[in-house]
Amino acid sequence: MSVNNELETTMFALFQTIDLALNIYTWILIGSAIFSWLYAFNVINSSNQFVNSVGTFLYNVTEPVLKPIRRFLPNLGGIDISPIILLLIIFFLRTLLWTTVYPLVA
Repeated sequence: MSVNNELETTMFALFQTIDLALNIYTWILIGSAIFSWLYAFNVINSSNQFVNSVGTFLYNVTEPVLKPIRRFLPNLGGIDISPIILLLIIFFLRTLLWTTVYPLVA
């Protein structure tokens, strides 16, 4: 196996791993939004320890990324569009990764 082929295989694995991480974070973000709606409308029992653990996990994973985005957004009352903005950013990064960066390495 040539050095160039090994580098190409390594870079492909790296890009796939980054893409997978972004994909998983997308689903966590969607889950967090759905969880917040269910919590806000009292559909789920907030005193349940498992539900509380899931909510805490989702908040701790998504809030550090969403908080800086919220600082730049105008006040829309009770509507929070920061998850949508973050999903668009993730989509842009994934597209940029596979259409621009990866072909240069391969």
